[in-house]
Amino acid sequence: MKFRRKATQETAAQTAGAAAASEQSAPTTGPFDVSEIRDDIERIDVGALLVAPVEGLELRLQVNEQTEEVGAAMLAGPEGAMELQAYAAPTSGGLWDEVRPQIAADVARRGGASEEREGDFGTELLCRVPAQLADGSEGFQPSRIIAVERGRWMLRATLLGRPAMDSEAAQVWEHALRLVAVRRGVGAMPVGKQIPLVLPAEARRD
Repeated sequence: MKFRRKATQETAAQTAGAAAASEQSAPTTGPFDVSEIRDDIERIDVGALLVAPVEGLELRLQVNEQTEEVGAAMLAGPEGAMELQAYAAPTSGGLWDEVRPQIAADVARRGGASEEREGDFGTELLCRVPAQLADGSEGFQPSRIIAVERGRWMLRATLLGRPAMDSEAAQVWEHALRLVAVRRGVGAMPVGKQIPLVLPAEARRD
């Protein structure tokens, strides 16, 4: 869907209620916890994620047609895309350290290759997996996986296309990532379980 500047009353109430308690400790750059939002940006609420509008990018939701469950949120542009998913994590952190080797092993099973590198968000994973290209020829699909852990959640962002390979092209997606807020919820969840996304009334299925 195209971004629409619309905020829910629930989000505004949560933000206002948490502001007084944690004003001094809130980070100045995101991704944020929903309780840490201190700006007046009207984000699109898709459950686990609140996504800010960024010029040139379109928000799409990946929906399982059989179950009607939303699997991921995706910011798409002319040169690529960024897939966003949030997961329950331990307060002590360390989930990304456990998940990275699993992703690398899966890439290797699919005939691809991966490598770790340090970036602005911490340790990232660069992957290349065999894929059929748009012209029908065989090639590789590049991806760059970023993870941010804070509190009881981990946000995973997967850059696809040119932004996965070109740091300059990735800047707009990195900016969008810094504006994302995560709503973990207060209920108990198994570590590593994806925090549910929902389909807003105005969203179109992709």
